[in-house]
Amino acid sequence: MPGEDSGSDAQHPVKLKVSEAAAERLKSVLEGYENPVAGIRIAVSGRGPQGFQHSLAIIEAGEEPQGDPRVEVEGITFFVEARNASYLDGVAIEYDGGAAGGMLQFENPNALWKDPLSQKLQDLFDTQINPQIASHGGSVTLLEVDVPKAYIELGGGCVGCGMVDVTLKQGIEVAIMEAAPEITEVIDATDHGSGDNPYYKPSKK
Repeated sequence: MPGEDSGSDAQHPVKLKVSEAAAERLKSVLEGYENPVAGIRIAVSGRGPQGFQHSLAIIEAGEEPQGDPRVEVEGITFFVEARNASYLDGVAIEYDGGAAGGMLQFENPNALWKDPLSQKLQDLFDTQINPQIASHGGSVTLLEVDVPKAYIELGGGCVGCGMVDVTLKQGIEVAIMEAAPEITEVIDATDHGSGDNPYYKPSKK
């Protein structure tokens, strides 16, 4: 039986499920880590036609994310990304030891988005925007919609590209505003790793 436990903050009670095999694998990684560890952070790293993409990151002691709900499962402390806590509720983590090198697998029972506008923009990304920029090795992820703003993150060949402003302003931004007139500002939250003005990161909720 997989381990299951829950944590909560003022807005999002969260439950995670972790199989014994997955817990053993994660513990072995933590035990081999060179610095003291506070736990593992689980986050939504993207959304697409195949569903959610998830990420796990080791959190060192003293670097605990403020505001993230904490969940204890199988003796492991998980920090649940606060902004997407409600979308991570009920996630099950399994481990497939038969895959090449072993592979963690995630099952997420949640809808990609809980509000119609966000889902509408996700459909736009999946059917129009991403297929168009994929030919150039790029991708774009919808991070958050907070009318009148939409937060996006560029990936692949778009990161650090000198043409990113053209791609954003003449392509992605126009498509978003045409599909959703209530959006009047598109904010690129990508860490392009260059320049004097870091890109804005939306606050976690």
